[in-house]
Amino acid sequence: QVQLVESGGGLVQPGGSLRLSCAASRSFFTMYRGGWYRQAPGKQRELVAQIGSSGSTNYADSVKGRFTISRDNTKTTLRLQMNSLKPDDTAIYYCQADRGSEAYWGQGTQVTVSS
Repeated sequence: QVQLVESGGGLVQPGGSLRLSCAASRSFFTMYRGGWYRQAPGKQRELVAQIGSSGSTNYADSVKGRFTISRDNTKTTLRLQMNSLKPDDTAIYYCQADRGSEAYWGQGTQVTVSS
């Protein structure tokens, strides 16, 4: 079974940076689309960034120019580099992978942006 495990969350001041990682049980990001979602208190879960199996990327308007999604060389790790963080970025961030009807989710990691 595919497992996704997020890490790298924590507390950061506004304007700071964090790098989130999503470790997979195998190199499925070679064929699966990878993505990061987030859910803030009282709000719906939203798509933050996606990267296709070909390497193409898409970003939510709210994070364009600040966040970068990437895969490592072995395609076993999905990363989200977050710069210029704002309090509105505070949320639980979830790693996700899908291919056709298959979809997998990580357990989430908390990101808190506060002074």
